[in-house]
Amino acid sequence: MVEKIRADGGEALAVVADVTDDASVEAARDLVHETFGAVDLVVDNAGVMLPNPIDEGRLDEWQRMLDTNVTGVLRIIRAFSADLVGAAAEGRTADLVDVSSIGAHLTFPNYAVYGATKAAGTHLSQNLRSEFGPRDVRVTNIEPGLRETELAAHVSSAEPSGQLDEMFGAIGGLTAAEVADVVAHASSRPRHVNLRQIMVLPTRRA
Repeated sequence: MVEKIRADGGEALAVVADVTDDASVEAARDLVHETFGAVDLVVDNAGVMLPNPIDEGRLDEWQRMLDTNVTGVLRIIRAFSADLVGAAAEGRTADLVDVSSIGAHLTFPNYAVYGATKAAGTHLSQNLRSEFGPRDVRVTNIEPGLRETELAAHVSSAEPSGQLDEMFGAIGGLTAAEVADVVAHASSRPRHVNLRQIMVLPTRRA
């Protein structure tokens, strides 16, 4: 992707970071600052999905989802919130986009903890608007339905994996580019317009 952007005349930098590690996030932020300066758009899209029956009590998986899907999101916000507030204060458009999931609202067997982490992300976005909105920083929460990402590869149990395969076969999935297009649309609105919450689903999804 970096090569494609550069070939099209743009500038791009790929930065590897572990959102569960403070030092890794801070190092990534510093590298972005050194290369491009302060940012005015942050897309919080880190996530891990490990579905299993709740009565299996897989604490290690629960903790991994919480560390990535909730605390990881907060680490990114902490790293770049000053950039966004500063950009808005200068009269520029400033956006924080949190990519959550329809799992924040809908119920699926074996996805209780994953859904709870995504509900936390959606609720966090709602609350952050009360803090950032008065300072002209927009907060958008995008909740995709079934999509073609590496999340499906995280599923190790046969029953949840079979459920996903059936859903993909019946309704298809969104591509990463299609979700990115929604992000681009939301962040391209006039700076006084906040598309606060967008649920984007495959057309066949009820």
